[in-house]
Amino acid sequence: MFPEYRDLITQLKTTDRHFLNLFDKHNELDQKIKNMESHVEPGTPVEIEVLKKEKLALKDELYEVLRKAQAAQTA
Repeated sequence: MFPEYRDLITQLKTTDRHFLNLFDKHNELDQKIKNMESHVEPGTPVEIEVLKKEKLALKDELYEVLRKAQAAQTA
């Protein structure tokens, strides 16, 4: 996710607790979705769809934090 921001992600994970929480939640949802899709964990198609939308919202929020952090570094 966001390979162009790899260094900034590493930095923010150690300096920004909010970013770290968003990042961890995104990864947890990703794993849960994979488990449900592979039938390791029970889940209906509707439940999976809801989780995917939540994951996408987190990704959008992560991207916004990354954009602002990058802008602050170059300012």
